[in-house]
Amino acid sequence: MTEVFLFLSAFLASAVEMVEALTIVLAVGVTRDWRSSLTGVGIAVVALAAIVAALGPALTLIPLNALRLVVGALLLVFGLQWLRKAILRASGYVALHDEELAFAREAEEARAAATERRAGLDWYAFTIAFKGVLLEGLEVAFIVLTFGSAQGSIPLAAVAAAVALVLVVVAGIAAKEPLTRVPENTLKFAVGVMLTTFGVFWAAEGAGAHWPGDEASLPVVLAFVVLVSFGFVAALRRQRPALA
Repeated sequence: MTEVFLFLSAFLASAVEMVEALTIVLAVGVTRDWRSSLTGVGIAVVALAAIVAALGPALTLIPLNALRLVVGALLLVFGLQWLRKAILRASGYVALHDEELAFAREAEEARAAATERRAGLDWYAFTIAFKGVLLEGLEVAFIVLTFGSAQGSIPLAAVAAAVALVLVVVAGIAAKEPLTRVPENTLKFAVGVMLTTFGVFWAAEGAGAHWPGDEASLPVVLAFVVLVSFGFVAALRRQRPALA
Protein backbone atom coordinates (compact mmCIF):
# COMPACT_ATOMS: atom_id res chain seq x y z
CA MET A 1 0.00 0.00 0.00
CA THR A 2 2.75 2.47 0.96
CA GLU A 3 4.63 1.68 -2.25
CA VAL A 4 1.55 2.61 -4.31
CA PHE A 5 1.14 5.94 -2.47
CA LEU A 6 4.89 6.55 -2.78
CA PHE A 7 4.86 5.98 -6.53
CA LEU A 8 1.76 8.12 -7.10
CA SER A 9 3.08 10.98 -4.95
CA ALA A 10 6.49 11.05 -6.62
CA PHE A 11 4.88 10.73 -10.07
CA LEU A 12 2.31 13.52 -9.58
CA ALA A 13 4.74 15.93 -7.92
CA SER A 14 7.35 15.31 -10.61
CA ALA A 15 4.78 15.76 -13.39
CA VAL A 16 3.67 19.14 -12.03
CA GLU A 17 7.22 20.46 -11.77
CA MET A 18 8.15 19.12 -15.22
CA VAL A 19 5.14 20.74 -16.88
CA GLU A 20 6.29 24.09 -15.50
CA ALA A 21 9.87 23.43 -16.64
CA LEU A 22 8.59 22.45 -20.10
CA THR A 23 6.73 25.76 -20.40
CA ILE A 24 9.94 27.70 -19.69
CA VAL A 25 12.02 25.66 -22.14
CA LEU A 26 9.40 25.94 -24.89
CA ALA A 27 9.17 29.70 -24.43
CA VAL A 28 12.89 30.36 -24.81
CA GLY A 29 13.32 27.66 -27.45
CA VAL A 30 10.58 29.02 -29.71
CA THR A 31 11.47 32.69 -29.32
CA ARG A 32 15.27 32.50 -29.03
CA ASP A 33 17.34 29.42 -29.91
CA TRP A 34 16.58 25.70 -29.52
CA ARG A 35 20.21 24.57 -29.46
CA SER A 36 21.09 26.88 -26.58
CA SER A 37 17.90 26.00 -24.68
CA LEU A 38 18.41 22.24 -25.00
CA THR A 39 22.06 22.59 -23.99
CA GLY A 40 20.92 24.31 -20.79
CA VAL A 41 18.40 21.51 -20.21
CA GLY A 42 21.05 18.83 -20.68
CA ILE A 43 23.52 20.41 -18.25
CA ALA A 44 20.77 20.93 -15.66
CA VAL A 45 19.76 17.26 -15.93
CA VAL A 46 23.38 16.16 -15.42
CA ALA A 47 23.66 18.41 -12.35
CA LEU A 48 20.44 17.00 -10.89
CA ALA A 49 21.59 13.42 -11.50
CA ALA A 50 24.85 14.18 -9.69
CA ILE A 51 22.94 15.64 -6.71
CA VAL A 52 20.70 12.56 -6.42
CA ALA A 53 23.68 10.20 -6.83
CA ALA A 54 25.67 12.03 -4.14
CA LEU A 55 22.93 12.50 -1.53
CA GLY A 56 21.02 9.24 -2.03
CA PRO A 57 23.61 6.87 -0.46
CA ALA A 58 24.34 9.37 2.34
CA LEU A 59 20.70 9.44 3.45
CA THR A 60 20.62 5.66 3.82
CA LEU A 61 23.23 5.93 6.62
CA ILE A 62 20.87 7.92 8.88
CA PRO A 63 18.85 5.84 11.41
CA LEU A 64 15.35 5.23 10.04
CA ASN A 65 13.39 6.86 12.90
CA ALA A 66 15.51 10.00 12.86
CA LEU A 67 15.29 10.11 9.07
CA ARG A 68 11.50 9.79 9.09
CA LEU A 69 11.16 12.52 11.71
CA VAL A 70 13.25 14.96 9.67
CA VAL A 71 11.71 13.94 6.34
CA GLY A 72 8.21 14.07 7.80
CA ALA A 73 8.79 17.59 9.11
CA LEU A 74 10.18 18.75 5.74
CA LEU A 75 7.30 17.17 3.84
CA LEU A 76 4.83 18.91 6.15
CA VAL A 77 6.47 22.25 5.39
CA PHE A 78 6.36 21.67 1.63
CA GLY A 79 3.01 19.89 1.65
CA LEU A 80 1.21 22.56 3.66
CA GLN A 81 2.59 25.27 1.36
CA TRP A 82 1.29 23.43 -1.71
CA LEU A 83 -2.01 22.68 0.02
CA ARG A 84 -2.48 26.28 1.18
CA LYS A 85 -2.05 27.60 -2.37
CA ALA A 86 -4.31 24.89 -3.78
CA ILE A 87 -7.05 25.68 -1.24
CA LEU A 88 -6.84 29.41 -2.00
CA ARG A 89 -7.06 28.69 -5.74
CA ALA A 90 -9.95 26.26 -5.35
CA SER A 91 -11.87 28.72 -3.19
CA GLY A 92 -11.34 31.62 -5.61
CA TYR A 93 -9.05 33.75 -3.45
CA VAL A 94 -6.10 33.25 -5.81
CA ALA A 95 -6.26 32.97 -9.60
CA LEU A 96 -5.79 29.50 -11.04
CA HIS A 97 -2.38 28.79 -12.52
CA ASP A 98 -2.45 29.29 -16.30
CA GLU A 99 0.35 27.63 -18.30
CA GLU A 100 -0.67 29.49 -21.48
CA LEU A 101 -0.32 32.82 -19.68
CA ALA A 102 2.99 31.73 -18.16
CA PHE A 103 4.24 30.76 -21.63
CA ALA A 104 3.20 34.13 -23.08
CA ARG A 105 4.96 35.99 -20.26
CA GLU A 106 8.19 33.97 -20.64
CA ALA A 107 8.11 34.39 -24.43
CA GLU A 108 7.62 38.16 -24.17
CA GLU A 109 10.57 38.47 -21.78
CA ALA A 110 12.69 36.33 -24.11
CA ARG A 111 11.90 38.55 -27.10
CA ALA A 112 12.73 41.71 -25.15
CA ALA A 113 16.06 40.41 -23.76
CA ALA A 114 19.32 41.51 -25.38
CA THR A 115 21.25 39.01 -27.51
CA GLU A 116 24.56 37.87 -26.07
CA ARG A 117 26.46 34.86 -27.39
CA ARG A 118 29.05 32.91 -25.41
CA ALA A 119 30.74 29.72 -26.59
CA GLY A 120 28.43 29.78 -29.60
CA LEU A 121 25.28 29.79 -27.44
CA ASP A 122 22.50 32.32 -26.94
CA TRP A 123 23.33 33.04 -23.31
CA TYR A 124 19.82 34.17 -22.38
CA ALA A 125 18.17 31.02 -23.77
CA PHE A 126 20.81 28.79 -22.17
CA THR A 127 20.60 30.47 -18.76
CA ILE A 128 16.80 30.59 -18.54
CA ALA A 129 16.41 26.96 -19.66
CA PHE A 130 19.15 25.80 -17.27
CA LYS A 131 17.76 27.75 -14.33
CA GLY A 132 14.16 26.68 -14.98
CA VAL A 133 14.97 22.99 -15.26
CA LEU A 134 17.39 23.07 -12.32
CA LEU A 135 15.02 24.86 -9.93
CA GLU A 136 11.99 22.74 -10.84
CA GLY A 137 14.19 19.65 -10.89
CA LEU A 138 15.53 20.34 -7.41
CA GLU A 139 12.01 19.97 -6.05
CA VAL A 140 11.70 16.67 -7.91
CA ALA A 141 15.07 15.55 -6.52
CA PHE A 142 13.97 16.53 -3.01
CA ILE A 143 10.78 14.49 -3.33
CA VAL A 144 12.60 11.48 -4.79
CA LEU A 145 15.27 11.52 -2.09
CA THR A 146 12.98 12.17 0.88
CA PHE A 147 10.20 9.80 -0.14
CA GLY A 148 12.61 7.11 -1.26
CA SER A 149 14.96 7.28 1.74
CA ALA A 150 12.18 7.40 4.35
CA GLN A 151 10.54 4.34 2.78
CA GLY A 152 13.83 2.66 1.91
CA SER A 153 13.02 2.72 -1.81
CA ILE A 154 14.80 5.52 -3.65
CA PRO A 155 14.78 3.48 -6.91
CA LEU A 156 10.95 3.29 -6.85
CA ALA A 157 10.62 7.05 -6.36
CA ALA A 158 13.21 7.62 -9.09
CA VAL A 159 11.27 5.36 -11.48
CA ALA A 160 8.09 7.35 -10.78
CA ALA A 161 9.92 10.61 -11.56
CA ALA A 162 11.41 9.09 -14.72
CA VAL A 163 7.97 7.94 -15.92
CA ALA A 164 6.62 11.46 -15.34
CA LEU A 165 9.56 12.95 -17.25
CA VAL A 166 9.04 10.68 -20.26
CA LEU A 167 5.28 11.35 -20.39
CA VAL A 168 5.68 15.14 -20.11
CA VAL A 169 8.46 15.27 -22.72
CA VAL A 170 6.53 13.05 -25.17
CA ALA A 171 3.37 15.12 -24.65
CA GLY A 172 5.32 18.35 -25.14
CA ILE A 173 6.95 17.10 -28.36
CA ALA A 174 3.58 15.91 -29.67
CA ALA A 175 1.76 19.12 -28.76
CA LYS A 176 4.64 21.52 -29.58
CA GLU A 177 3.03 23.97 -27.15
CA PRO A 178 2.45 24.36 -23.38
CA LEU A 179 0.42 21.54 -21.86
CA THR A 180 -2.57 23.75 -21.08
CA ARG A 181 -4.95 20.79 -21.00
CA VAL A 182 -3.15 19.19 -18.07
CA PRO A 183 -5.29 19.81 -14.94
CA GLU A 184 -2.31 21.33 -13.16
CA ASN A 185 -4.27 22.99 -10.37
CA THR A 186 -5.99 19.70 -9.55
CA LEU A 187 -2.63 17.91 -9.63
CA LYS A 188 -1.14 20.49 -7.26
CA PHE A 189 -4.03 19.96 -4.85
CA ALA A 190 -3.42 16.20 -4.99
CA VAL A 191 0.33 16.63 -4.46
CA GLY A 192 -0.25 18.93 -1.48
CA VAL A 193 -2.57 16.33 0.05
CA MET A 194 -0.06 13.51 -0.56
CA LEU A 195 2.94 15.42 0.83
CA THR A 196 0.98 16.47 3.92
CA THR A 197 -0.27 12.93 4.48
CA PHE A 198 3.21 11.41 4.33
CA GLY A 199 4.56 14.26 6.44
CA VAL A 200 2.04 13.57 9.23
CA PHE A 201 2.55 9.81 9.00
CA TRP A 202 6.36 9.77 8.99
CA ALA A 203 6.85 12.63 11.46
CA ALA A 204 4.64 10.84 13.99
CA GLU A 205 6.48 7.56 13.43
CA GLY A 206 9.85 9.27 13.75
CA ALA A 207 8.74 10.87 17.02
CA GLY A 208 7.94 7.41 18.42
CA ALA A 209 4.18 7.20 17.81
CA HIS A 210 2.63 3.92 16.67
CA TRP A 211 -0.09 3.97 14.04
CA PRO A 212 -2.85 1.34 14.44
CA GLY A 213 -2.25 -1.20 11.71
CA ASP A 214 1.01 0.53 10.76
CA GLU A 215 0.91 1.31 7.02
CA ALA A 216 -2.79 0.41 6.88
CA SER A 217 -3.43 3.74 8.66
CA LEU A 218 -2.08 5.73 5.71
CA PRO A 219 -5.41 5.82 3.76
CA VAL A 220 -7.16 7.02 6.94
CA VAL A 221 -4.67 9.88 7.33
CA LEU A 222 -5.10 10.68 3.64
CA ALA A 223 -8.90 10.77 3.98
CA PHE A 224 -8.61 13.07 7.01
CA VAL A 225 -6.33 15.52 5.15
CA VAL A 226 -8.69 15.51 2.13
CA LEU A 227 -11.77 16.16 4.29
CA VAL A 228 -10.09 18.99 6.19
CA SER A 229 -8.87 20.54 2.93
CA PHE A 230 -12.32 20.40 1.33
CA GLY A 231 -13.75 21.86 4.53
CA PHE A 232 -11.43 24.85 4.25
CA VAL A 233 -12.35 25.29 0.57
CA ALA A 234 -16.09 25.26 1.40
CA ALA A 235 -15.64 27.67 4.33
CA LEU A 236 -13.60 30.12 2.26
CA ARG A 237 -16.11 30.01 -0.58
CA ARG A 238 -18.89 30.92 1.83
CA GLN A 239 -16.78 33.72 3.27
CA ARG A 240 -16.01 35.41 -0.05
CA PRO A 241 -19.48 36.99 -0.60
CA ALA A 242 -19.41 38.42 2.93
CA LEU A 243 -15.98 39.97 2.37
CA ALA A 244 -17.10 41.36 -0.99
